[in-house]
Amino acid sequence: MTYIYPQNMRAAAKIWLWTMKDFAIIFIAALLSAVFITQAGFFIPAAITLCYAFMSIRLDDTSVMDYIKCAVSFFLTSQQEYRWG
Repeated sequence: MTYIYPQNMRAAAKIWLWTMKDFAIIFIAALLSAVFITQAGFFIPAAITLCYAFMSIRLDDTSVMDYIKCAVSFFLTSQQEYRWG
């Protein structure tokens, strides 16, 4: 019998392109967005849910949100210092 294991046994469980945590958040937010749309005609929560779903897509253990966090850290919040010696 042949067993196929992931290369990293500590890797997070995924459903399609999201981690389990992100998938649960997206699912609950989608349900709440559907309630807001049907009861109040309010589309903002659905737009926020779709943005979060896009930002949390993971490919090769990196998401769009991780990339944006690193870029903000590099360009805005961390001090850049260059010394020529």
